[in-house]
Amino acid sequence: MRNLMFSAAIASLSLFSFGVQAESVEAEPVKAGQHYVELQKPVPVSQPGKIEVVELFWYGCPHCYQLEPTLNAWVEKLPSDVHFTRVPALFGRTWDIHGQLYITLDLMKVEQRVHKAVFDAIHKQGKELKDPEEMADFLVEQGVDRDSFLNTYNSFAVKGQMAKAKQLAKAYQITGVPVLIVNGKYRFDVRSAGGEKQLLQVANYLIDKERAAR
Repeated sequence: MRNLMFSAAIASLSLFSFGVQAESVEAEPVKAGQHYVELQKPVPVSQPGKIEVVELFWYGCPHCYQLEPTLNAWVEKLPSDVHFTRVPALFGRTWDIHGQLYITLDLMKVEQRVHKAVFDAIHKQGKELKDPEEMADFLVEQGVDRDSFLNTYNSFAVKGQMAKAKQLAKAYQITGVPVLIVNGKYRFDVRSAGGEKQLLQVANYLIDKERAAR
C-alpha cells in the first residue's frame, strides 16, 4: 500500500506538470490516443440519461487546487443534459482520510458550501486535516454541526461510498489526479489535453460527441 501511495503521489506531481505543455488542441483536431484515452470497458454513469463528467481529485493535490477556479467556472455554465460530479481518489493514508472527509461532506449535503474552504485550509492555511477532531473543529467555523459531522464520518454509509470510489478509480484506470472522465468512456488530464484551457476544450468536444451519438 505504501508503494502504491508513493507511486500515485509521484504520478500526480509528474503527470500534471504545467512547466512544459503539449501542443494546444486549438491548433489541431482532438484526437483519441493523444488528447484522451477511450476506455476499453465503459463504466456505468450515476445518472442515466445525462452525459456525465467526473473529476477525480485529492484535497492535498496542488494541481487539483490550481485547477479549481477554471473548472468551477466551466461547471457553472454546463447545459442541463450534463451532470458533473467529483470522486475522491483513494490511494491510501492521507488520500483516504481526505477522501473520507469529502464523502462525509457530500452525504451531509454541505460539500458545495465548504469545498473551497477545505482546499484553502490545506493549501493556504497549512492545515493538514488528517484527524476527525481537527476536521470537526475547522468545520464548526464553516457552520457545520460538529456531532453530525463526526457521526457521519464514521458511518457505514461513508465507508460504502469509499468502497465505491475505489472501484471507480480502478475501473477508470487512473494513476494520478486531477483526471476527467466523460460519460464513463473517455479519460484525459491536463498534460494530455495541453493545458487547463485545453482540458475543458477536450471535455466539450467529448460531451458534444456523446450528445451527437444519442
